[in-house]
Amino acid sequence: MTHRPISTPASETAAWWAHAAVYQIYPRSFSDGNGDGMGDLPGVTARLPYLQQLGVDAVWLSPFYRSPQADGGYDVADYRQVDPAFGTLADFDAMLDEAHSRGLKVIVDLVPNHTSDEHVWFQEALAAEPGSAARERYMFRPGKDGVPGSGDGNIAPNNWKSIFGGPAWTRTTNADGSPGDWYLHLFDTKQPDLNWENPEVWEEMRSVLRFWLDRGVDGFRVDVAHGMVKEAGLPDWEGVAAMVEGAAEAAHVTDPPGAHGEAVEPHTAHAAPAGPTGNAAGSAAEHEPVSPLYPPSPFFDQDGVHDIYRDWNRVLAGYDGDRMLVAEAWVEPAERLARYIRPDEMQQAFNFDFLLAGWDAQRMAVAIEDSLQAAASVGAPSTWVLSNHDTVRHPSRFGLQDPTTFPKGIAAEDEQPDAALGLARARAATLVSLALPGSAYIYQGEELGLPEHTTLPAEARQDPTFFRTNGIERGRDGCRVPLPWKSGAPGYGFAAASSAKDPAAPWLPQPESFEDLAADRQDGVKGSTLELYRSALAARRSHGLGSGTFCWADNHDPELGVLAFVNRDVLVVANTGADPTPIPDGYRVALSSAPASSAQESGAEESGADDAVVAPNSAAYLVAG
Repeated sequence: MTHRPISTPASETAAWWAHAAVYQIYPRSFSDGNGDGMGDLPGVTARLPYLQQLGVDAVWLSPFYRSPQADGGYDVADYRQVDPAFGTLADFDAMLDEAHSRGLKVIVDLVPNHTSDEHVWFQEALAAEPGSAARERYMFRPGKDGVPGSGDGNIAPNNWKSIFGGPAWTRTTNADGSPGDWYLHLFDTKQPDLNWENPEVWEEMRSVLRFWLDRGVDGFRVDVAHGMVKEAGLPDWEGVAAMVEGAAEAAHVTDPPGAHGEAVEPHTAHAAPAGPTGNAAGSAAEHEPVSPLYPPSPFFDQDGVHDIYRDWNRVLAGYDGDRMLVAEAWVEPAERLARYIRPDEMQQAFNFDFLLAGWDAQRMAVAIEDSLQAAASVGAPSTWVLSNHDTVRHPSRFGLQDPTTFPKGIAAEDEQPDAALGLARARAATLVSLALPGSAYIYQGEELGLPEHTTLPAEARQDPTFFRTNGIERGRDGCRVPLPWKSGAPGYGFAAASSAKDPAAPWLPQPESFEDLAADRQDGVKGSTLELYRSALAARRSHGLGSGTFCWADNHDPELGVLAFVNRDVLVVANTGADPTPIPDGYRVALSSAPASSAQESGAEESGADDAVVAPNSAAYLVAG
């Protein structure tokens, strides 16, 4: 057995965010406070006791701003108002106060790459003349001549494709009905890109930051943090980018012309060929990080974005309480991602390499090493995440025949995951992620073991990616289904906090499997996924794992599917292989992801058997004794 030696010291950063366990709330789907079928801020407030009992340190709310909801709120029409679907500013303030009273920090989403087309700025731009100050806030450009010299401008300014499918440019219509200029939208047509070369845009976003900081928020998750700045001249680019690089080879996906081409998907960077030792986690050369974009994108990860974050860092420094920024930046290799978290920029960036590694010890080991080393090189903590509102839930990904694949949604006609196997692997991966030093992010419902809704009918889907790709990409609705709180109740208790006698059906239909996974079915039940999360978060806190140390253990052997590391006084062992792996002498099981969820239930503590093992597709926290 060989592996790269790595050891990290305990964190010297006292700030709360350096080791926090953060729970992501997708407000539309978390809890419905008024019975209209849509989650809202009063619903969040009603469930804060649940989150406090779960044991998290902070919550992150996806957008709740005024929005036409063309992209689930990521099309912001007013950054300073709560959308009526979610409540009012007073509801937000009440939620924030209640969270703080319970010791929970609150992070809100910031969407700086684009606005809604219903934002007052864009409406002003549409009404203004080409070249006006109003249009300079966005990326308006004249088209190319269909016939050179004709002046028709009927060809888009360049050949860029939208992340959501289709062209990235839409042509406007002049007041007299004639065709006008084109505007850039890297996402939906209703999400025009802001022009970050315009000082007015800089000042507006500073003002938005201050508006929410003044209300008391503790930080911001920055959407598309690697976007905003575009290469000068907006050159043509033959590649096709994606926010979440999925498996282009998935059975249901037919690549459109020019899509990906020979580009390597990010997660294949962890599938390096075996070196002389046969160990994919061997020398650095054996798993050289691979950029997901060939050639490099002219609109993602441009150097100019770092000037923006240095500016925002100075804004946050004017407030007490260790306010923070966390980047959603799909950037490889890890060394480039680390540039976002240098001391004068952001505090954190999501570690998507770990999310993309799948259920595979060798890929997980490489992702862990790369992340820890890159973050340490700039003196920042790493982050660990397995699911979010843009990805297929990991219990379903891990239940596929290849648990390292990353489909862009799953539909009824696609391969259906093995639910039991996927959940077993997901529980094990959770113990790994919560035991690593740094910050851990939990997506709502994963503590219940919720799967992806893989049989969601096409007529129920609302994700613009589904429509803009003609269903080639199944979209993200399957991971955004409203949570089940109470079995047997309408909508499985999604509107439990409502006074309505007959609450409206949830905005997306829930699968029948949610009946048995509802929170009330798992609360207090030994071995349930909810109780496993509570126990793991308690262990994380009591052992100081978030601010702890890291080194590979002697029994770490990713070639055989064994991932093993030590953090402070806890030995973590995850078994992704086919055979049981023995527990080292002198250790006992403190917590296991296997159905017997603790040493007491499994009998390991009482028996003290030398031949105790960590079973395949499970993980355990081991302590001396």
